[in-house]
Amino acid sequence: MDLSAIVSEIAEAMQSETDRGAVATYIPELGAVDPDQFGLAIWQPDGEVFAAGDADTPFSIQSISKVFTLTLAMREMGESLWHRVGIEPSGNPFNSIVQLEAEHGKPRNPLINAGAIIVADCLAAGRSAGEAQAAVTGFVQRAAGDASIAINPAVARSELLTGQRNRALAHFMSAEGNLRNPVEKVLEIYFAQCALSLTCRQLALAGRYLAMEGQVNDDVLTPPHRVRQILALMLTCGHYDGSGAFAYRVGIPGKSGVGGGILAIVPGRASIAVWSPGLGPNGNSLLGTRAMELLAARTGWSVFAP
Repeated sequence: MDLSAIVSEIAEAMQSETDRGAVATYIPELGAVDPDQFGLAIWQPDGEVFAAGDADTPFSIQSISKVFTLTLAMREMGESLWHRVGIEPSGNPFNSIVQLEAEHGKPRNPLINAGAIIVADCLAAGRSAGEAQAAVTGFVQRAAGDASIAINPAVARSELLTGQRNRALAHFMSAEGNLRNPVEKVLEIYFAQCALSLTCRQLALAGRYLAMEGQVNDDVLTPPHRVRQILALMLTCGHYDGSGAFAYRVGIPGKSGVGGGILAIVPGRASIAVWSPGLGPNGNSLLGTRAMELLAARTGWSVFAP
């Protein structure tokens, strides 16, 4: 399999697409991003990275950060985390408050906004907001082996000024007793993690521990059984109310973000990062999803393949 040729062909095919989706204008900094960009990078266990298109252009990873914060929270809290957040698909938009109200302030899973806010609340325990942000950034730097990875302050500020729906979610969970720290402290952590800026190449490297049972070289970031749990959640919940369609058409555990990125993991084989800022109706990258369909078809990398 000529992976270099496959990556180049997919990037070329995506450049000719005319329907590119719509950027997330409700976050002003994301609304200003050029929708014509597309990048793809694939890390393999021998250390080689195959990349094409705008794979070295930084972008806001947004909800992809939930994978990394979940890893940290599971390491610190273990199974007790699930007393505060569930593990089931939501079937609703990523920022829905309806289901949260029906279920008395316990989010359906940690990969929707409400669930990730609970995870941020867990990371806030015993830490200042700045210390929690540093812990998240440090973990992503460690996973990628790249100390240059940082939060984009303009994106974080843009979210802080406009994130009223997330405030509503946080205040509701606080009223139900499921948020233990001050709302604004928790949201400062949450908005900052979403504003982490990575390239596709950096993101593929950051995700490699999930492809290698929690370990990067000799550095154990999380135990193998936690990796299996995270990958299960990515497959069933990683694309919000489009998770079933992604599992059906692609068959690879993945996590999307409204910045247009997708991190996908083929256990033992690859960590994949794809980015195109235009979103489809469920808040997932339109071209990124198409690219992943092509990649799965060309490589046979579905986790359901024999």
